[in-house]
Amino acid sequence: MRSLIAGFALGVCLLQMQGSLPGYGNSLLLAAALLCFVLALLRVRQPMLRLPLLACSGALAGFLWAALFAQAYLSDDLPRELEGQDLAVVGTVDSLPFGFDQGQRFNFAIESAEWNGRPVSQVPQRVALSWYAHQGEDEVLPPSVQPGERWRLKLKLQRPHGTANIGGFDYEVWLLEQHLRATGTVRTDAAAQNLRLAPFVWSAHNLVQSLRAGMRDRILAALPGERYAGMVVALVIGDERGVGQSDWKVVNRSGIGHLVAISGLHITLIAGMFARLVHWLWSRSFFTRAQLPLLLPSRKAAALAGVTLGFIYVLLAGFGIPAQRTLYMLVVVALALWSGRIASVTHIAALALGAVLLLDPWAVLWPGFWLSFGCVALILYVTAGRIHRIEHDPGKRRERFFAWCKAEGRTQLALSLGLVPLTVLLFGEISVISPIANAIAIPVLSMVVTPMALVGSVLPSVIGAPILQLAHGLIALLMQLLAWLSGLPAAVWAAPVPPPWIFACAMLGTLWLLAPRGLPLRILGMLGWLPLLLNGASQPPDGKVWVTAFDVGQGMGVLIETPHHRLLYDTGPAYSPESDGGNRVILPYLHARGIYRLDGLVISHNDNDHSGGALSIIHELPISWTLSSLAFDSPIVQAAPQHKRCVAGQHWEWDGVSFDILQPSASSYESTKYKPNARSCTLKVTAGEQSMLLAGDIEAMQEAELVNVIPDKLKATVLLAPHHGSGTSSTLPFLQAVQPQVAIFQVGYRNRFHHPKAEVYERYGALGITRLRSDESGAVKLQLGGGVAVEEFRRAVPRYWFGR
Repeated sequence: MRSLIAGFALGVCLLQMQGSLPGYGNSLLLAAALLCFVLALLRVRQPMLRLPLLACSGALAGFLWAALFAQAYLSDDLPRELEGQDLAVVGTVDSLPFGFDQGQRFNFAIESAEWNGRPVSQVPQRVALSWYAHQGEDEVLPPSVQPGERWRLKLKLQRPHGTANIGGFDYEVWLLEQHLRATGTVRTDAAAQNLRLAPFVWSAHNLVQSLRAGMRDRILAALPGERYAGMVVALVIGDERGVGQSDWKVVNRSGIGHLVAISGLHITLIAGMFARLVHWLWSRSFFTRAQLPLLLPSRKAAALAGVTLGFIYVLLAGFGIPAQRTLYMLVVVALALWSGRIASVTHIAALALGAVLLLDPWAVLWPGFWLSFGCVALILYVTAGRIHRIEHDPGKRRERFFAWCKAEGRTQLALSLGLVPLTVLLFGEISVISPIANAIAIPVLSMVVTPMALVGSVLPSVIGAPILQLAHGLIALLMQLLAWLSGLPAAVWAAPVPPPWIFACAMLGTLWLLAPRGLPLRILGMLGWLPLLLNGASQPPDGKVWVTAFDVGQGMGVLIETPHHRLLYDTGPAYSPESDGGNRVILPYLHARGIYRLDGLVISHNDNDHSGGALSIIHELPISWTLSSLAFDSPIVQAAPQHKRCVAGQHWEWDGVSFDILQPSASSYESTKYKPNARSCTLKVTAGEQSMLLAGDIEAMQEAELVNVIPDKLKATVLLAPHHGSGTSSTLPFLQAVQPQVAIFQVGYRNRFHHPKAEVYERYGALGITRLRSDESGAVKLQLGGGVAVEEFRRAVPRYWFGR
């Protein structure tokens, strides 16, 4: 069975790495091969032959199962002709809504839809919606929606699309996993006539979501305005959206992220505590004369109670991967106890793995899956056959306690060491203070705060509110301690995400290091870590330049690398008060590459889509100097180190590569007639015979000035299209002066400005210029010097859900 499930997991992983799904013919061939393996299994009895056959059968089954799942979900797509159209839909609120300053977000289950007064059948079953405040003379917030309500809404929908960058979050596959096959907004004008039709539509799913919403409301009412109220909510119902970014930073640097939600540890402890209580009460027949143990043994009653409470708790958690894994393990243990069969730990873990992947084949794409089952596998590896039980003897309580502490300490140390390679692979950093932080946080959060928060959220407010306030106070004290620990200089060790061979060496060294005592020279396992410890950021060869044009949506952000220096040009837009192109796209990429400082930062101008992520970058990374056209009282200028205004004529060289500022002129800062776009810092980077021109948002007038004043300096191999290809830029004389071979348009998918304009885009094509759009290509990486090499992320790392 274990070989079969391991093969199944491998097959699921292989499918999720494909650029396209197998067609009908290939699926039939794979199904025929699976049938052959099954027939062979019926005839073969030798274990040495059966195990490979089982693994191969599982791999084929897993591949086909994941493909079937994916095809079923992808078939629910929104037709392209309905993108951006006004749809009148009727449906129910299908998730726990999340409110923010400008409105709220929620999932919506569509029951019926109309377009231009005609019924439409080809609409997704579930969509993700944002309902923003109406922007008129006065801002009017939308009505608060609740899970299970039926509404008639007017929507504008679009097909799933997200940014595509190395190290970035894959929003498209997350939507696919959630079976959300479109995103959209609710129309807020008077003609929309949005109307609540029913206060609650009964279903098991709606009931669970309504209970979650009720518990969240009770917690927030008991903790009005408290900083860590969102953390209490996360511990009770698994909704982490209320935890602030600054608090997440402390949590992640402390290595306790697995505790700030409904984790497997929380579920095990809560279910175990409830099972012990039921066992104690049942064995005493709940203080009656019913003699319940004669009807059902106390251990079976306790197991049933523990699984039941665990299931309820997992439902409250939103059915996350760690919670699922724990629940399935609890179910297997309970079934083994009820059937009188002893289940080995490896069988339990394998069954949980199979159950998770049967229900959610995309689970393998998320760090939580690998950390969750990696922890289980590591615990089995370091404890199997090495735990010596001390017989129960009241006189040996002290010995038993110290033996337990010693065993737990060894296990925690083994986990801290054993998960280093996997954690670096997934996150590019390791919390050095994690063992200390977990030793403090686990008993506080899992054994004290979480039970208190659960009890406080279900009791009457007169009793529950003080309990919730006490739980919040304990979290506040814990976070103060963790903030101090995470602020230590050596709290986190960062490293580039390792290539496969370095990860494999580190894992083999780890297994050798944590092997049983009988294995000689275990300390030599540390040698396997040497490539991981010595792994540094890659850099371009001498005389060459690497350019990465990020996919930040509607905005600009470009990283320029010489052999020993790095410059960031623009930082992408701000998406929300706590989310921007800096912390969502650029910083994850830099950390994945092992880049922890910048030699220069250029902010072309003040527009949000160019400067929105600047503060996140400045607060996170050391930066040698900053150039911008921003006003001196700008918050970015105030925070930026060694800030200077960009002025035409500025020049510097790094590693044989020339950098020249071509605009704006010094006199433009003295005039009030210029818009921010007109003062965009225009940068030219030259490496040998190749060069790149980054023109920010300059428009026709500034392009004409450049053509008239310095036409000999404009020719460039690559052009970052001015103003994203707007209709007020990329004039024909300018393009004829630049003569680019490649043009990059950094634009958002179906952006409201309709960039690039069709006539401008065709103008580039008519001149024979290769056109690359970030909404189609994802991040674009170029190498200049000795020629031009171009790599598009969506083509270099193809996935079957891209472009759907």
